[in-house]
Amino acid sequence: MTKHVSVNFVHSDGHKTVVKMAPGFSVMEFAREADLPHIPATCGGSMACGTCHVHVNSVWYDKVKLEKDSLEEEILEYEKGYKPNCSRLSCQIQMNEELDGLTVNLRDDELL
Repeated sequence: MTKHVSVNFVHSDGHKTVVKMAPGFSVMEFAREADLPHIPATCGGSMACGTCHVHVNSVWYDKVKLEKDSLEEEILEYEKGYKPNCSRLSCQIQMNEELDGLTVNLRDDELL
């Protein structure tokens, strides 16, 4: 039996969408599975657009923190709602058992 891991997507009004899938997929792919409009992921996960930008809950950030001087950091710095030590591109967070229950906050500024 395949173990599933979950991601908690917190909406601006406080309600959560919990998505469970097999490990190995990115947080962006979990959002697509739930058809969340907050993460349009225009580039499909190639780290070229920044439309999968999320805010990682502080409890989890050390487990998914950015590598210094990364291309992802450069992209995020130009995004609306960028917050150091919080912002991540969801396409770059690969889910595994250690991240089961990861909580990220969705940004309403991506809604069309």
